[in-house]
Amino acid sequence: MTDAVSSALASRRPKPVRDKGWRNALFVLPYMVVFVFMIVLPLGLGFSLSLTRADLFGVERFVGLDHYAALLADPFFRRAVFNTFYFVALTVPALAIIGLLLAMALNRQTRWATICRGVFFSSTVLSVTVVTLVWRLVFIPDGGLLALINEIFGAAPVNWLNSPYLAMPAIAITTIWWCIGLPMALYLAALQQVPRELYEAAALDGAGRWRTFRNITLPAVQRTTIVVVIIEVILQFQLFGQAQLMTQGGPNNATRPLVLFIYESGWRQWQLGYASAAAQILFALIVLVAMAQYGLTNRKGDA
Repeated sequence: MTDAVSSALASRRPKPVRDKGWRNALFVLPYMVVFVFMIVLPLGLGFSLSLTRADLFGVERFVGLDHYAALLADPFFRRAVFNTFYFVALTVPALAIIGLLLAMALNRQTRWATICRGVFFSSTVLSVTVVTLVWRLVFIPDGGLLALINEIFGAAPVNWLNSPYLAMPAIAITTIWWCIGLPMALYLAALQQVPRELYEAAALDGAGRWRTFRNITLPAVQRTTIVVVIIEVILQFQLFGQAQLMTQGGPNNATRPLVLFIYESGWRQWQLGYASAAAQILFALIVLVAMAQYGLTNRKGDA
């Protein structure tokens, strides 16, 4: 009797699941569906379109790698690549350094620091149209803010946006003001994880500000710096709205970045295949630069 009851109870017990891999995959399935349809599939379609001669009315014929060869020989494309790298070099180091300095200055539990955090971060939520409108009023030579300051000191006004040497720095200044909130917030989050006891011990040992910064602060924000640099490299490689609204790529193609080149090739000249090839090159450049930056930063950190 006892054996029969035991066997009946054993038969009713749930059997252990030997393979739960497919069940775990269900948790990542929604993300994978979105990833495939929003990133992988458009990349594949864009690459296939770059191998054809196409316009807004459809695909004419397959041309292989002709568009890529034409892009490498196109002086306007090469200038757009140079402008993009130049803009990234102007903005990314400045965003990382200024963001860290602001985070260090505002890493205090005071009402004034809280207000300043909100002020510096508020520019991030503005649209590119509002930002460029405000900064055009700063840079215009007739009645602009910088022109008024020059007049106070007796200097002639400078036409920033019409100068081939000053237009890109002007766009970079605008972008730094617009995007500084995100690096500052990331560095603040990292600094708030550093135990206060470390700074107190350094003060008791007689360590100065520079030594404390070098031995405590910098190692604490090293990984955050990697994240900030990679995010900003990806974002700033996609420069478009500021250049289009402030200078329209001028003067003399001095501020035409890759994304604006792609937009004009595809939607103004109707060369969709040519624009798609330029977009694939832009994607490859972003991936290569981000990976190189990540590798170099990690190597320095391991050393």
